[in-house]
Amino acid sequence: MNKFLLTLFFLLFIESVHSQDFGFNYGKVNVNELQMKFYPKDSTANALILNEFGNSSITNENFHLIHQFHSLIKIFNSKGFEQANFSIPIHKTSGRAELLKGLKASTFNLENGKIVETKFNGKFYTENVNKNWDILKFTLPSIKEGSIIEVAYTLESPFLYNFRKWDFQSEIPKLQSEYWTSIPGNYVYNIALKGPFKLAKNEVSVLRDCFTSSAGGKADCTFSKYVMMDIPAFKEEAYMTAKTDFLASINYELAEVRDFNGKVDKLTKSWNDADQELRIEPKFGGQLRRGKELFKDDIITLVSGKLDSLQAAQKIFNIIKSHYKWNERFGIFSDLGIKKAFEERSGNIGDINLSLIAALNYAGFKTDPILLSTRENGTPIDLYPVISDFNYVIAQVKINNKMYFLDASDNFLPFGTLPIRCLNGKGRVIPFKGPSYWTDVKPTQKDKRVTYLDIALQNDGTLKGKMTLTSYGYDALSERKKIKSFNTQDAYIEEENNKLDRIKINKYVITNLDDLEKNIIKSYEVEIEGYDNLNNTKLLLDPFFIKDWSKNPFSSKDRFYPVNLGMPIETQYILTLTYPSQFELKDTPTSIAVALPNEGGKFMLNFQIMGNKVIVTNNVFLNKPIYSPDEYHYLKELFAKIIQSYNTTLIFNKNI
Repeated sequence: MNKFLLTLFFLLFIESVHSQDFGFNYGKVNVNELQMKFYPKDSTANALILNEFGNSSITNENFHLIHQFHSLIKIFNSKGFEQANFSIPIHKTSGRAELLKGLKASTFNLENGKIVETKFNGKFYTENVNKNWDILKFTLPSIKEGSIIEVAYTLESPFLYNFRKWDFQSEIPKLQSEYWTSIPGNYVYNIALKGPFKLAKNEVSVLRDCFTSSAGGKADCTFSKYVMMDIPAFKEEAYMTAKTDFLASINYELAEVRDFNGKVDKLTKSWNDADQELRIEPKFGGQLRRGKELFKDDIITLVSGKLDSLQAAQKIFNIIKSHYKWNERFGIFSDLGIKKAFEERSGNIGDINLSLIAALNYAGFKTDPILLSTRENGTPIDLYPVISDFNYVIAQVKINNKMYFLDASDNFLPFGTLPIRCLNGKGRVIPFKGPSYWTDVKPTQKDKRVTYLDIALQNDGTLKGKMTLTSYGYDALSERKKIKSFNTQDAYIEEENNKLDRIKINKYVITNLDDLEKNIIKSYEVEIEGYDNLNNTKLLLDPFFIKDWSKNPFSSKDRFYPVNLGMPIETQYILTLTYPSQFELKDTPTSIAVALPNEGGKFMLNFQIMGNKVIVTNNVFLNKPIYSPDEYHYLKELFAKIIQSYNTTLIFNKNI
């Protein structure tokens, strides 16, 4: 089937879908669909959702949420077989649980020109995730390349707080995704459409007297139809935060419930209400008032000395940081209580950083907690407080009119530096008095590394000299962790020797490894494989013995969400190569300079000849922590130039 006929089929298929009053009919698969070989708009797709429909409403009988789901999926190749493995999350708590009803599923294949349906046998198994979630799993039968699978089911849920969300986008493209909702006027939800794509249909109407309580009260319903068309697959790429921030979806949160007797129960509170609740919460504000109880002996000694304010705060930070071992659990609340956590020398993020805040406040430093959501957790809603959006707490302390962000959960963190997981845009400051407010949580350090090679071509064809690698900021943080993960520095160097291509480290000195405030300097004496001999009249040399980038991290044609580096990045590579006087460099390679718009960064490659020395510099400066989707193509092109530069070859001719 050619592309024209495929495209015509898609148009006819979509038109027929629109003619349906409610979703689409089950089992109405046709030959044209089964003969499809690929999706013209994304020929790399392993599968395609031909149609998808959902409908959610609240019942009159027991106020349960009824969610109907129906999906039709085309499988193009064996990599798409995974689409036949279905998982249905089931929420449960306090003796209540969602109930799966009416599950039916089929696989359709074209055999000898006829459509053959193989029905799912109804057997599935339940995986217990935790006390609040189970997952029902099943696999459709008779899957092969070209199959179409169809699944339909209904979920009945007693949980109305989160009205059933709908993901318009998934890891495979969709021709169409449609979602209908019917919400009684008694229930007011905050509704948010996420993602970069627009709705093809957004219709809202009122259904009169659609909802009746057991006591006879009646309410109108808001009936909505949402449709999205030609939705590209969501592809996770380098330098992105949580998938949920960018996936095209519609989300609900219950704001208030209006009873028929006139009572209104507000579930979404103002920030003023949330502030007060946090201040009296025993696992949050209650812990912050325990500084004197826990730290009076250690802190009094420090603040009574002759240390200036910054030195005293640093001492307190180091005491807390060295006292605790983080148990790898996040949270804004103290799990154990800071007294017990202090005694056990271990705790979650809430235990450790609330202890830090309490200690600093007791010492007289104005210190407030900041609620964060980590990069993997997603961006918190900022229009109204959703405390469950936050999974992390840090300290904000003001010293000599300068603000510092502190996290005592990592022994390798210098004072005023946050772990990369915290660099997610903004946080909510909860002061002891006064209203809370948003603040930008920006990196104070770069991720910077400088590689300097000073080598000479020897008469035996080898290259010998010195290599110095200097790590700054976040690169120093990661290098310290890496080196300290080995039992000895010798073991680390042995590992480096195994990884470095052609380079052998003969001697080494690592400087400032234990001083967190300084850069790490690794000084090596190296020997590099070169040539068997220097008798050839021509020598070819790859000058990039170290490559900061192995490939272009930006491979997609387009990107619909920001490139979030977390912090500015800088790499510098400097090679000074001395070669024997009987050789000369033929045709100095062309230097390159590429700049991003609005001073966003640049790439510079330069070659310089000084006598019998060639100096090569390859520098990359990414000046912003975040680049918009509009800047993606500039970044992609810049990195294409960087990777291309690594193909440079120096050609030396021997004078005869």
